[in-house]
Amino acid sequence: MGAYTTINPATGETLAEFPIIDDAVAADLVVRSSASYSSFRQLPLEERTRMLRRAADLHLERIDELARILTLEVGKPITQARGEVELVASIYRYYADHAARFMADETLEIAGGGTAVVRTEPIGPLLGIMPWNYPYYQVARFVAPNLALGNTIVLKHARNCPQSALAIETVLRDAGVSDGAYLNAFIDSRQVADLIADPRIQGVSLTGSETAGSAVGEVAGRHMKRVVLELGGSDPFIVLDDADIDAAVAAGVRGRIANGGQACTASKRFIVVDAVYDEFTEKFIDAVTKVAPGDPTDPDTFLGPLSSAGAGDELDALVQDAVAKGATLHAAPAARRVGAYYPPNVLTGVTPGMRAYEEELFGPTAVVYRVPSPQAAVALANESPFGLASTVFTQSPELAEDIARQLEVGMVWINSTSRSAPDLPFGGVKRSGVGRELAKYGIDEFANKKLVRTPA
Repeated sequence: MGAYTTINPATGETLAEFPIIDDAVAADLVVRSSASYSSFRQLPLEERTRMLRRAADLHLERIDELARILTLEVGKPITQARGEVELVASIYRYYADHAARFMADETLEIAGGGTAVVRTEPIGPLLGIMPWNYPYYQVARFVAPNLALGNTIVLKHARNCPQSALAIETVLRDAGVSDGAYLNAFIDSRQVADLIADPRIQGVSLTGSETAGSAVGEVAGRHMKRVVLELGGSDPFIVLDDADIDAAVAAGVRGRIANGGQACTASKRFIVVDAVYDEFTEKFIDAVTKVAPGDPTDPDTFLGPLSSAGAGDELDALVQDAVAKGATLHAAPAARRVGAYYPPNVLTGVTPGMRAYEEELFGPTAVVYRVPSPQAAVALANESPFGLASTVFTQSPELAEDIARQLEVGMVWINSTSRSAPDLPFGGVKRSGVGRELAKYGIDEFANKKLVRTPA
């Protein structure tokens, strides 16, 4: 049946395996989640938010252990791993602090006498399907608002981070979240479809690939389940002629290489107007190719290995396709692949017909385009099938706002790369997905907005 396996990407060593559970055990998870829902939703909100606040505290108390697991399983540099744990703690604390306001009754202004109130209530057991690139963060932004709301959760994590998955379950259990309110599930894709079809599951949230999102969305739609899909991105990074070039280069390197470039909101397509193209590109290539992959356990390492050797193969296939069709690859002279380590590089001369023109580059490879004007930059940015996040570098607030209005994306950052925070909504349009997470919007996706009308 396969297994969930920890393979250290820095060494290639297999460290642990966890079997996929059988169908009867998987079905029992839904039974337990459903049984727990009836009591969990009735807990006073103050008690549920106390659990979230304790979960935040436990993440910080166990930050060394939790960060070490991330580095071990997905190769995340230890400093960035610690940053992820801190972000997760802030998400749990945010919903602990704000859930009461987000869930407060809303009195409507209506014609006629009497009152009309909209109440925010839970809808029932949910299924979460989460990826490996941010094993704690992706879970937290789904779990925190829904536990606050009173929904219960069955969580299927990625197959290459089982110890991260178990660590999450342990933290929540130790925070007081009852058995059944949150359940880890080592299941396969067939069992996922079975759980979505189960009438007791009321919604499904997936963060992952476009392919996985399409499959889950199809099953969810067939069974009339609510769905949130946070999928891929090919985020544009637009540099206009009045931009601070040095600041843009520094931000671009961070935006492309942080987390090994393995982020849906990583800056991937650098769209530079002709007037500053040569200056930006020369400095950007120099800065990117100077970043050397290193030991992810070293606090000074910025770029560790990719999540697996296979991830490097997938990225390299797109790079080599572009080069074979006429693109130019810029890399350090001594750069070479070793196992899951992939040296950072830049592609120029990418054109339609190359896979890198349309597909998401999930790793430390950037593509730089030359355009004649801001209008051309917007047109190229919008040509992508994705529409997640974006960056605009300009010193003109008016121009920045104008371009932000024109970009077909879910998030626009001015003079900064995309960064996540509990109080900022996260999500995209087009092939980047459906729905929003974080901020108030994260608590509304799986809520029953119940009208209570009392006529005069």
